[in-house]
Amino acid sequence: MLQPARQKYRKMQKGRSRGIALRGGDLAFGTLAIQATECGRLTSRQIEAARIALTRHIKRGGRVWIRVFPDKPVCKKPLETRMGKGKGAPDHYVAVIKPGRVLYEIDGVDPAVAREACRLAGHKLPLKTRVILREEAI
Repeated sequence: MLQPARQKYRKMQKGRSRGIALRGGDLAFGTLAIQATECGRLTSRQIEAARIALTRHIKRGGRVWIRVFPDKPVCKKPLETRMGKGKGAPDHYVAVIKPGRVLYEIDGVDPAVAREACRLAGHKLPLKTRVILREEAI
C-alpha cells in the first residue's frame, strides 16, 4: 500500500477541509478521469481498492494514473487506553481530498468500458465522484 518513504515529522494535526481544490483538477495524462465532487479523506487501502477495480474491469489494457498520494499520518491510541499521556502512534496514512480534485485517469481503452470502470471504482471510494472527459481542443 502507498505510504511516504520518509517524513520530516511523524505526527500531523488533523486540520479542516474547506474550499475547492486549487490544483490537480485538470486532466494531465489520460482521456477520461474520476473527479471528486465533495471533500473527504482517502486511506491508502481505499486508493488501492479503487485502482484494482479499475484495472480489473479494463482487463489490464490501457493505462491508469493515480493522481493522489496518502502523505498525511493519522494517529490512533491503542484500544482500552485511558485518555491523556500524549498523542498516539501513527496508524495509517490518508490523502486529503477537496472538491474538483482528479483522483484517477485512464487512457488507451474504449470510452464505454472506461466509463463503466470509473463507475465501479467510484463505488469503492467514501466520497461522491463523477466521470469527466478531456475536451478536445479545436
